[in-house]
Formats: sequence, structure tokens, C-alpha cells
Amino acid sequence: MIKIITCAAALLTVVTANAQKEKRSISSVDSALFSTVKYRQVGPFRGGRSGTAAGSFKNKNTFFFGATGGGVWKTTDGGSNWKNISDKYFGGSIGAVAVAQSDESIIYAGEGEATLRGNVSEGLNGIWRSDDGGRTWKLLPLKNTRHISRIVIHPKNPDIVWVAAIGHLFGPSDDRGIYKTIDGGKTWRKVLFANANAGGEELVMEPGNPSTLYAGTWNVKRTPYSFESGGPGSALWKSTDAGETWTNLINKKGLPKNEVIGNIGIAVSAVNPERVYALIECKSRGLYR
Repeated sequence: MIKIITCAAALLTVVTANAQKEKRSISSVDSALFSTVKYRQVGPFRGGRSGTAAGSFKNKNTFFFGATGGGVWKTTDGGSNWKNISDKYFGGSIGAVAVAQSDESIIYAGEGEATLRGNVSEGLNGIWRSDDGGRTWKLLPLKNTRHISRIVIHPKNPDIVWVAAIGHLFGPSDDRGIYKTIDGGKTWRKVLFANANAGGEELVMEPGNPSTLYAGTWNVKRTPYSFESGGPGSALWKSTDAGETWTNLINKKGLPKNEVIGNIGIAVSAVNPERVYALIECKSRGLYR
């Protein structure tokens, strides 16, 4: 096992450029693009650390985030002001938030932080859905998943949803894996299960193509005195039939060989979906393309 203190899901931002045609280096492009960008903390100063965030597809100033100890929050002014939109219904630890691209009044929120660490907060209920932009919520199944790390919504049908669930951190669990619903969350099917010790921690859709999905499963375990990452079941997966069946890619050419695999972050280029990036926790470490 690879022992680590903290581990967070990777968020990969990919910028591609043709250096010869543009006659400028990637570093100069980065400097020109981001020279005026300045980061500042926008709060809110309560609710614990943020483990997940999502934004509107139409309004550049509307965002949602899930706190590890304070439910779901919303801003409509780019972060100047935040409002808790879940307190009347649920609170506690949130691992994933997603907004439906085809109908932004529909929001899904999964409980249980996915930024696993020494002190970790699990979810007690599973997944919630709002049909009115977060004003009211209803509880859906998946109660025993404990830590929901990703929610992916079909771009045209908000009732088709995929969920990555890490499961119980302190022991084996058959509730781990990738789940799918086609009825808005009333019922769920587990479509990918690596083993009882490896949960679904990453889930990405090829931009604009809901038939193609990539997933990461992670063998991870917490005890009162340790945090263990890596082992059988940690893998990179691909589906080309909307999550019905999956192919394990971890042994493909170029990926780590004969190494213990841990957490995996995935990103797919929107410009060229053949280009996929994977940030893999292993002995050799690195970003794979």
C-alpha cells in the first residue's frame, strides 16, 4: 500500500497550442493569457473547506459549491455574496454538485466529501435533487455510498445521470462503484464495480458525447491510525455505450507498468476528444496523455 497523508481529486486544465504555427512558446502564451489574472478569496467564511464546485452554463456569475461541513451554497454575483440553499433540507458534508445543462433549474448534490484526508467527513443520506434551482430538495436513493465524488448529467436529458461513489472508507463495501439512473434518480443501477475495496472516485464525460465516459476507481482505506492509498481495483476505465459496459485501460501502452496504482484524475480535451489526460498516483508519478 502507498501511505499518504492527504489526497485530493485532481482538477486538470488543459491548454494546447501549436508552437511552430504561432511562433511562440507555450510559456509566452500562458503569460499573455493570465498576466492580468489575480486570485482572491471570496468566502463564505463558514461551512468548512470546499470540496466541489459547479457553475451555470448560461450565467458566468452563478456558481454552486459543496462544503465539507455546511451543505450547498450559491452565488449569483461571482462570489461577492453566498447563500446556503440546503439548510432546510440537509447539511453536513458534500462531495459533488452538478447542474443540468439542458435545464439549469435541476441540480444534483451528493453527500460525503471526496477530498479524502486524515480527518474526513462522510455523508449520511446519499444524493439530493432540486427541480427549482435549489429552493427545495428531495432525497434520492444511494444512502450507503457514504462518499459521492462525482456527478455527471446527460447534456440533453437531466433524468439520465451517472454517479461515482467511493463507499465506506473504513472497510470493504459492495456499495462502491459507478451508478446510473435513467429516471431522474428514482432508481439506480451499479454499472461498474471494481471490488469491495475500490470505489468510484473520478468520472468524466467526453465533451458533447454522453456515450463516451471515463472513470477512475481507487483502492483507499482509512483506519483510526492510518490512511492507505493504492492496491487491487485502482484503475482507469472507459465506456463507449453510456456506461453500460466498461473496459479497463490501466494496462494500455504508456501507462505505469507493474506499479501500485492509487488515485486517478482524468480530463478529456473538448477540441480533440482523442486526447485524454490522466494524473496517476503511483511510484513513478506523473501526468499521462
